[in-house]
Amino acid sequence: MHTIAIGLNYKTAPVEIREKLVFSEHQLPEALKKLRSSKSMMECVILSTCNRTELYVVADQLHTGRYFAKAFLAEWFSVDMEDVTPYLVIRENDHAIEHLFRVACGLDSMVIGETQILGQVKQAFLLAQEEKVTGTVFNQLFKQAVTLGKRVHSSTEISSQAVSVSYAGVELGKKIFGTFSGKHVLILGAGKMSELTAKHLYANGAASISVMNRTKEKAVELASQFAGTARSFAELNDALKEADVVISSTGARDFVVTKENAADALKKRKGRPLFAIDIAVPRDIDPEIATISDVYLYDIDDLQNIVETNKKERKKEAEKIGVMIEAEIDDFKAWLNTLGVVPLITALREKALQIQGDTMESIERKLPHLSERDIKVLNKHTKSIVNQLLRDPLTRVKELAAEPDAKHSLELFKTIFALEAQIELAEKAEADHAEQSWKEGQRPSLNQGMALRT
Repeated sequence: MHTIAIGLNYKTAPVEIREKLVFSEHQLPEALKKLRSSKSMMECVILSTCNRTELYVVADQLHTGRYFAKAFLAEWFSVDMEDVTPYLVIRENDHAIEHLFRVACGLDSMVIGETQILGQVKQAFLLAQEEKVTGTVFNQLFKQAVTLGKRVHSSTEISSQAVSVSYAGVELGKKIFGTFSGKHVLILGAGKMSELTAKHLYANGAASISVMNRTKEKAVELASQFAGTARSFAELNDALKEADVVISSTGARDFVVTKENAADALKKRKGRPLFAIDIAVPRDIDPEIATISDVYLYDIDDLQNIVETNKKERKKEAEKIGVMIEAEIDDFKAWLNTLGVVPLITALREKALQIQGDTMESIERKLPHLSERDIKVLNKHTKSIVNQLLRDPLTRVKELAAEPDAKHSLELFKTIFALEAQIELAEKAEADHAEQSWKEGQRPSLNQGMALRT
């Protein structure tokens, strides 16, 4: 049994390749079933976002699992396997597990520490569960990944510092106003950066938004996104009087907002502070307005310096999270190793209880005068003896499963307790059941799949 992660993302493939391999939401249920039905596949989850398409599979063989995962992608998207293979990254076992944990924690994202990907990982897993294409391994692994992601964001500072220019402006504004609730935003220019900053401000409670632009159509279009209003530059002074926040990015060659504009507006503001973000190069806002009382002006360099500082802080936090991920990998591997112990534990319990049952039958034959109550008491106490005798060996065999030479130790355990016959019978029963499932068109379970291979 092997865990494989195969896919591409913003680091390994350009957008013209990524856009060819994106699963639409309505396609995913069918895609999951098709991937699960591919040869060698025992469990699967598909993670498809704007920046990545990744298949996570549990396969009975590495080589077969790798090949048929790639073949599935090529067939599903009607592309030549050789054309996409150079962009695919394949990770196996420990590396695949580590990658999933890093993705869930936001360490593999374009913006380190972003939280959206955690929700996307969770949704991908829940859909796979709903379609019944996950099993023992992924039900544990993905729950562990989601839990780790939540813990990372609640116990570290990885997502607390702004790492985009647009959001850095919002964070600065919070230091001045505390909250944007009820604040009025004036946007000068309708470019992408102004739009992004306005979105963040609106999401943080800005009450109303006005847009000024040389092209009125663009002003109307941007204002409509926020139920705002489009205004002409002739109204600039009045708009500055009303605004709490000014975002400027017009592409003009001269100052759009002069010191005189600001001074005139501030006289009518009755001491209300004005927060201005000048994203334009060349600058739109005369830097001299920063000398006016109650005006807080930041340009693109100020914001970029904040972003760079915050990126460094996020990288420091990422190092802490790396240690947390290593511990999670160890925990998952320890759990995974216990799966190999289950047949031994089951076999030993069954053998012990069979001996106890045979002993009780012998007692009843040799002591026919025993009452029903006497038999119940004897049955209870002989079972108690069995359970007490088994407690320590079962604890030790679980510990052995986590050790480096687990395979040898478990074989020795099987030999010492002479469990070969019980395990052989159990494996044969699983294999017969798995073969019948194949004939009936059903996929075998994890244990059935293992039985088929043996």
